[in-house]
Formats: sequence, structure tokens, C-alpha cells
Amino acid sequence: MTDRKKLRIDSKRLSAINDFLLEVNNPLVNGILDLIEKYGGPDEINRRAKEARKLDVLIARLESKRSPLIRDLRWLEKQRDDGAFITIPEYRRKVLGNKADSMAFDESFAVTLEISACQYFSWVIEEAREAIAHRELMPGRFIRVRNMKEQTADDDVIAFAAAMQIVGSSYVETLDTKGTLPGPDGAPANVHLGGPETITGYFGGVGMPNEYPLKWADEYLQYYTAYGVKQVLNVNNGSILAAYLMHKLGIDMEFKISVFTGNDNPFSCLWTMMTAKLFSRDDGTTPLIGFNLSNSVNSETIELAAYVRKKFGFEDVVRIEHHITETYKSIVRQPYDRLPQLLELANHVKNISAKHEGGVPEIDSTRSHPSDILDYFREKNEIEQKGEMPLVTQNYMDKHRAVNRTAEELTKRGLTFIAAPHLHRD
Repeated sequence: MTDRKKLRIDSKRLSAINDFLLEVNNPLVNGILDLIEKYGGPDEINRRAKEARKLDVLIARLESKRSPLIRDLRWLEKQRDDGAFITIPEYRRKVLGNKADSMAFDESFAVTLEISACQYFSWVIEEAREAIAHRELMPGRFIRVRNMKEQTADDDVIAFAAAMQIVGSSYVETLDTKGTLPGPDGAPANVHLGGPETITGYFGGVGMPNEYPLKWADEYLQYYTAYGVKQVLNVNNGSILAAYLMHKLGIDMEFKISVFTGNDNPFSCLWTMMTAKLFSRDDGTTPLIGFNLSNSVNSETIELAAYVRKKFGFEDVVRIEHHITETYKSIVRQPYDRLPQLLELANHVKNISAKHEGGVPEIDSTRSHPSDILDYFREKNEIEQKGEMPLVTQNYMDKHRAVNRTAEELTKRGLTFIAAPHLHRD
């Protein structure tokens, strides 16, 4: 019989890792330390981020520029304060009728309603108007993939951050430093990759080559200190490890692992959670706040990921994020609809989010411009010049309706969800 005890990690091996990390001349660790000192050290970095994130500071920055975005933020704030949005009890009665008053809802298994990608602040306002008019729900989590340099130029990054504080939802930004595209400085990440003619090179040669994990960390600290952006997308094992090290050293950052990282089986999930555990702080926290599994995962893999997460003490810390719908074009075979799977898991897998990246396939497929993940990487000016902003806005509103379909089906089964907390009160 094979001896399970052979798997025990000897303390000498753990000591070797600690010795490596604490080596004064370690160039990898020194690169992280130098970067943190460049921004003033952990305490100063966190102080600047906390100040930049304050709602009154964000509003003041827009007011100093006489930004027209202020009007929409004030409107959103007023609608919240006036109770214009449907409450959770009202929503349940809308779906279930009088039956809702006698049903018990277990909030410990609440599913986070997530939408992606909310590229523009204006979409939040349009979505809010739709939610008020039709007594619908706003998401509890927003994912963004808009170019950071572009959205800082038009102050969208400030307005969006302010909007999220008003509605109470969490949100994630995507930094410009990534292996597939030129970085913020315009230089290519992987000089050997081009378009479709080099597609096979992407299978093993993409990510964050060479110095790019440090560039990613530098870009993170830039937006963290300037705008208070706390949660970002993470797509590469190198930048993931860099983030663990930064958090361990005192930076109060958070990140979610992208679906593109490819965690598609229980053993890759174990690898991810194990690394998070190794570099967690003494209080048990980790910067890994969201964990997007691959589109290919089945229910068993999700359950086993939850098993590992619980064993490592991360059940309330690390959200398992699962795609319910996907953009109709350029990422998966359609129709792609994982709502039935979610409904099977939602009564026993805690801290899971239902991510809506596309409309319901039966609706999305009928659009003259179905949702396309490649639209995420287009410049706003190009979309507007081609007159396609109404089309991509329609795609986003289809995702909003998919979010509400999920909430409705959960409610019918006595299951619970997390919508925008400040808008949909109990």
C-alpha cells in the first residue's frame, strides 16, 4: 500500500524557501522591495490609496475639472438616498408573490451577481435607469477591461470608482501591462508574437515575459496610490506571485485570477490555493480575492476547489467566480449557458459569483452585433467613429438582463444573491 506520509513537506525544504526569500542579494525580491520603496514604503502607499479612494476626494477631483460626469454621480446618489431601487423583499415578492413572505432564505450561500465587462461609467447610469424603471437588480460586482491609460484621460476611472462607492458593489480593473499587447509605454511584451499568423506561439509564449511582472506591479502601485484602485485582474503566474509578495510585505492590495490563467482542474486549483496559503499574512488574509476558473470546469471541479479553499481557511476570503454566460463571439463555442449548473451548486458551495460576460445566448445570437470579447480591446474613439457605441451598449444591457435572469431563478428555488448592497436594502 502506498504510504501517504511520503507527501509530507519536510521542514528543511520550507527552510530552503525562507532562506531564498530572505537572502539579501536576491535579485527577484530586491526588485519588489525597490519598487515599493519607490512609492514611499508600505505605510505611505496604503495611506495614499486610502485617501485617494474616499468618495469626497474623487468627487472633488471631478469638480475641480468641471467634469460633466458629476451630474450623473449626483443623480445616482439621489436615487439611492430616495430609495428608488427595488428592495430585496420587494424583489422576492415580485418573483414569488405572497409565497415570499413565508419562505426562509439562507444568506450564507448568497451568490454574488457579477457582470463583465462594464467598460464605461455611462453604462452604470444606463443600467441604473433600467433597473429603476423595470424593478430590476444592479450587480454586486463589476469587472472592467477598458484600457487604463484611455480611461484616466477622460476621468472615467474616477467616476467609476465613485459610482461603486455609491452603489456599494466591488469592482475590478484590468491593467495595461499584459503579455498579449504592448504595455503602457507602447513597447511590445513579446517581440516574437504578431497576429493570427503566429497564433501557435500564444500557447506557450504569452504571459508576462522577462521584466513584465515588475512592470505590472509598478503600474498597479501607480493606480493604487493615484486613484485608490484596489482590485485588479491578474493573468500570469509571475505577476500573481509578485502580488503575493507585495501583500506579504504590507501592501493592502487585492486581485482576482483571470479565466485566461487556465485553472481548469482540481490540481491547478490546489496549486493556486497552496501558494496563497504559503504567502498569507499572520491574520490569514491573502490578496487573492477572486478566483476565476476556466470555462471548461464541471461541477465536481468547482466542488473540489471549494473543498481545498475551505481546508486552507479561505472560504470567506476567496470568491470562486464562474462564468454563467460568455460573449457570443471570439471566446467559446455557443450556446454557452451554465445557469443550470449554478442552480445545482448554489445551495452548498459558499462564496461563489455568477459572472455574466454575455447575454442569454438565445437573445445574444439575434443581435446584429452579438457580444464579442474583442470589443473589450477596441479604443472608444474607434467604436464611436464607426457608430457602434449603441450596439456595444446593447450588448452590455443584454448582460444586465442575464444577471436578472439568474437572480430570478435563484429566488424561485429559495436561494439567495448579493446585488448592489447600498441600492437593494432588506
